[in-house]
Amino acid sequence: MQKEKNAADDTIIEKMFKAGAHFGYSKTRRHPSVSSYIYATKNKGDIINLEKTNALLEKASEFVKTLGAQGKTVLFVGTKPEAKVAVKDVAESLNMPYVTERWIGGILSNFTEIKKRIFELENYHKESSTGGLEKYTKKERVVMAKKMEKLARYYTGLLGLKKAPDALFIVDARSEHIAATEARKSDIPVVALVNSDSNIKGIDYPIVANDSGIPSIKFFASAILSAYKDGQMSVAEKK
Repeated sequence: MQKEKNAADDTIIEKMFKAGAHFGYSKTRRHPSVSSYIYATKNKGDIINLEKTNALLEKASEFVKTLGAQGKTVLFVGTKPEAKVAVKDVAESLNMPYVTERWIGGILSNFTEIKKRIFELENYHKESSTGGLEKYTKKERVVMAKKMEKLARYYTGLLGLKKAPDALFIVDARSEHIAATEARKSDIPVVALVNSDSNIKGIDYPIVANDSGIPSIKFFASAILSAYKDGQMSVAEKK
């Protein structure tokens, strides 16, 4: 059994390596909280210890699996260019909310207000598809369309979100520090892919790895997707 686990771990670590998950930032940017996760420094750049990353991923995956088993809502966050596609794809495949444009302050700390914007956008979509906009003048429709275009940019990923999420998955908690701070203040657990420049002390389930390379982001986003689906499957099997 242990041999099988070791072989599986080796395979995962190989996949991480292929995805470039071991590439940290320059040593000068290293945050002290991640020092124990650094394997070595080569050409002034930090190399992340993937065995330790694997242990962190396992812990995060177990947590996400429980979320899947309980049908909990995870909000996926990744607004930097390298993260947008992977974050959106994983969220949509789980039918989960996501933020890939600018994080709107208050999504967690003032959800009542955010909910109004979501409701407004939902109503507009509904009226558009049922011909309900015909009651407005052409000028009114133009004004509404402009307003909804702006709302759609920031709130489309939140459509269907009726309450604050149960957890967050964040790519690069350093650049998404407002989201991470709001989650902490709202007692919402955070799973985050973070590089060597991040402070991991305030993160519930940090995964220390390359958070700026597209293959690396895809690898970890997919791992979280699989963990959530495993949780869903475990319930289906019991039934």
